[in-house]
Amino acid sequence: MQLIDGKKIAAEVKQEIKKEVEQLVASGSRKPHLAAVLVGNDGGSVTYVNHKVNDCKEVGFESTLLKFEDSITEKELLEAVHNLNQDDSIDGFIVQLPLPKQIDEAKIIEAIDPEKDVDGFHPVNVGKMLIGLPSFVSATPSGIMELIKRYNIETTGKNCVVLGRSNIVGRPLTNLLSQKNIPGNATVTMIHSRSENIKEICARADILIAAIGKPEFVTADMVKEGATVIDVGTTRLPSDKTKSGWKLTGDVKFDEVSPKCKYITPVPGGVGPMTRVALLKNTLLAAQKK
Repeated sequence: MQLIDGKKIAAEVKQEIKKEVEQLVASGSRKPHLAAVLVGNDGGSVTYVNHKVNDCKEVGFESTLLKFEDSITEKELLEAVHNLNQDDSIDGFIVQLPLPKQIDEAKIIEAIDPEKDVDGFHPVNVGKMLIGLPSFVSATPSGIMELIKRYNIETTGKNCVVLGRSNIVGRPLTNLLSQKNIPGNATVTMIHSRSENIKEICARADILIAAIGKPEFVTADMVKEGATVIDVGTTRLPSDKTKSGWKLTGDVKFDEVSPKCKYITPVPGGVGPMTRVALLKNTLLAAQKK
């Protein structure tokens, strides 16, 4: 069994991005500029956005953080998005989800200029990705594909099972793995909580990607001997073994599953760091387009 070290690969990618930024600046261009919109004070969202700001510093980007109270109206948030669309000094921006219940998330996503949509959520970018055109690919699928590529995990002709059908992870990843590409060219089955025979389908997978959002859902009897398992799940569970009183737990029962695997991602330290670095790659791409 070999651990897929997302921290290590993310650090390598950051160094590559940093060098490209240095070359951009040396050629007379300005630094790439990423903006983040944060609504409210959700602990997870605040932490995640702060990580993104620090990531920007690490690779030489400019960053701007716009904070709003969770009482903001949809009209006011749409106006903030419009202003970011019009600001030529900003290459890309994200609106951190989830948003308060009075705001229609789909409206906000659709209001973002596709050329600045570095989260890859806009329908234009999703549509381009689906038909294999250059686009901003959403961060988690992009990060997973990068891990597969850098660990030289064979996908051509392999039986891949994606457990989860979200628009952010499951659906785009299913498409990317089936495209005529390397990595890609896989036979992909997407299953979800309403699927029948989940255990049997998972147990046939050469590559199993767990993104169902249920901690320790995948057990040893669901995994083929010698499979690659990629765990996208991150759920906070109470723990008396940590100072914080909680621990991050994936969708895979790691201790039970890992002995059967050829490759497996840990939680934390697997997919998470690659999700963050994929956002940096998209921002660099947006700056280079300009």
